[in-house]
Amino acid sequence: MGLTGQESRANTGGGRNMKPDGDRGLRAWWSRSERRIVPYVFISPFYILFIVFSVGPLIYALYLSLHRWPGTGPMRHVGLGNYTYLAGDPVFLKSLWNTVYYAIGAFLFILPLALVLALLINSTLIRLKSLFRIGYFLPILTSTVAATIMFLLIFNNQFGLINQGLTLLGIPALKWLDEELVKISVLVVATWRYTGINVLYFLTGLQSIPPELYEAAQVDGAGTWAQFRYITIPQLRPIALFVGVVTMIGSFQLFAEPLLLANGGPNDASLTLANYLYRMGFTNAKLGYGSAIGWVLALIIFGLSFIQLYLFGAFRKED
Repeated sequence: MGLTGQESRANTGGGRNMKPDGDRGLRAWWSRSERRIVPYVFISPFYILFIVFSVGPLIYALYLSLHRWPGTGPMRHVGLGNYTYLAGDPVFLKSLWNTVYYAIGAFLFILPLALVLALLINSTLIRLKSLFRIGYFLPILTSTVAATIMFLLIFNNQFGLINQGLTLLGIPALKWLDEELVKISVLVVATWRYTGINVLYFLTGLQSIPPELYEAAQVDGAGTWAQFRYITIPQLRPIALFVGVVTMIGSFQLFAEPLLLANGGPNDASLTLANYLYRMGFTNAKLGYGSAIGWVLALIIFGLSFIQLYLFGAFRKED
């Protein structure tokens, strides 16, 4: 028995209303969730790139460090073999000591020099302060290769600028790139290159200290040293923490200067952990061993950063 026209139209209309009901439900869900979801959509490119280019390679490097692989062919699982071999590798231990030497040199020489220069620029004794800021920032903008070539000429045994000055003073010329002095030469290059940027960090911290604190101290009869000890140093603690952590990380990642200045030599005297990682991973095609070096380096940096943050009281709750 056939359907009447009214029943047919009702059934047809009901079929057409199936999709609009679904669309209305989707629109209602989107209206309720839009404000919550849209911010994550906008920031998702950063997290996608971070996972693909940072987290992903870190996990793969950890996996690779458990294998022996020259870059082609099948991998051979060795477990912690790469890490146990590191403990007895004399070249790794020497590069570790060299890296620690550079880090200690940065803390004992570069940072105090940067703080002294920042105090001088911030004082009333220095004019044209903006010009000094630009001058101190220029070394970090200079090409590393060009700067290293310049210092190769300065450190030259025969006609280098430093040895010419020593000769004028009656002091015998020194072999700056030999095994005994090459680490000092690398530190000199690092001092020239990175002191300026640290000066700017300290100068920013000094200029953020309220001048009312110094005025009140002067009214109470505090001298220059007392103001520096009880006002400047405590107020600079956040900046000092930041500069200390960044300097430590940069020292343990030092790569270009020793590589270009002496190629890690002579006799691995200037070799750093980053140089040794590059040598084993890319020059000798031992990607698993190089990944193990990279992870050890990352753990050292993380541990030292945590210690610095703890000693500076970064984890203490303010009263």
